[in-house]
Amino acid sequence: MSYPWYPDELAHAGPEHLDPAYVAAFDRKQGYPDPAEDIEALRSNGVDASATVIDIGAGTGQFSLAAARAFAHVVAVDVSPAMLAVIRRRATDAGLTNITCTQAGFLTFPLPTSPADAVHTRHALHQLPDFWKTIALDRIARTLRPGGVLRLRDLVYDLHPTQTESVFTDWLANAPTDPADGYTADDLATHIRTEHSTYRWLLEPMLTTAGFDIAEATYRSPVFGAYTCVKR
Repeated sequence: MSYPWYPDELAHAGPEHLDPAYVAAFDRKQGYPDPAEDIEALRSNGVDASATVIDIGAGTGQFSLAAARAFAHVVAVDVSPAMLAVIRRRATDAGLTNITCTQAGFLTFPLPTSPADAVHTRHALHQLPDFWKTIALDRIARTLRPGGVLRLRDLVYDLHPTQTESVFTDWLANAPTDPADGYTADDLATHIRTEHSTYRWLLEPMLTTAGFDIAEATYRSPVFGAYTCVKR
């Protein structure tokens, strides 16, 4: 259920996500992320083949399609109809009939009548300001059964504010120059300036307050974090 004081999640996600041309190049820009590690993180924390898995901010379905081959039912949630159209087409082409697509966001996806076993989200929670992240994480927790698993990947800043200039300067200096090859320095600067990535030392209390125990947290750089969390 949404309320009149809820933000417009599609506006937070950015108008480019409605553009079929942008969506067509989305996988390449994302770098074709391999979902195998995320699926293994779910399996190693008790999510078995009979599971229902919800993928929030599903994009073009890199994770959803792989998860549909590993688990009984996948719900792909995204605010963009253009993204969901790609998932539906790819699922049909692959002969996958166990994916349900839902146009919604963290704040509006319908809570299931039966608790899900796992939730996955990649590079989407940062689209919400911190207050709304807490609401989103609470909704995710209420979606899951006790012992259910949240697998979260996002742009999260594992640094002290005094390190910001040096970390961001290095990050932008190593960005690709061709937009077709990934996110350029201009793209990353826009992200920092207009989106809502938060600090690790703010995100982790949000997770625990929502009712999760953090089973694993790994950072491949000071700006990218991956979490496996279990609902208490």
